[in-house]
Amino acid sequence: MAGWIARLARGAAAGVLGTLAMDVLWWRRYRRGGGEDGFLDWEFATGVDSFEVASAPGRVGQRVAGLFGVDLPDEAAGATTNAVHWLTGVGYGIAHELVHDGDRPALRGLGTGVGAFANSYATLGALGVYEPIWQYDAATLRDDLTAHLLFGTTTALFSRGGRAGASVGRSQPQQPEQRQRHADHEQAQRGLGPRQP
Repeated sequence: MAGWIARLARGAAAGVLGTLAMDVLWWRRYRRGGGEDGFLDWEFATGVDSFEVASAPGRVGQRVAGLFGVDLPDEAAGATTNAVHWLTGVGYGIAHELVHDGDRPALRGLGTGVGAFANSYATLGALGVYEPIWQYDAATLRDDLTAHLLFGTTTALFSRGGRAGASVGRSQPQQPEQRQRHADHEQAQRGLGPRQP
């Protein structure tokens, strides 16, 4: 049980760090485009005072609340945007941790990024929050894809790092027969066959 809790926590933390990396990239692009908000104001949607001006996470949160008969007031747009945005990143981080074994983190992170990118267009398009993906220009899709690739790669690297750090000092010394099986496996992988007694 503790192993699963550790994996969930590791995935959640990696998702937070991946989301933060992606957001820093988006904020830098926003500033290069003439945006004036500081990072914290931009990140926490402090200027969002209605769902009409809320970004996609806020509009998704409003629609989900509506499915349960809850009519969110415009004053909740900023908080809803933040909650859905961060929960989405945490959710992808947990999914990454549970699906991937930590081997080749950069490659698996790219897969997580592509998956998050594709899922966002499929889900948000179906909800009517996004237009169908083919209606976006190449530059928009490139920017969104590269941000998601950064998210996935950062998530994977921190997920792997957390796994490696969790095992430091915990490995048990191998018994002689375990060492022999390991050596036999290594030799077989190199085509040398098992060592004879």
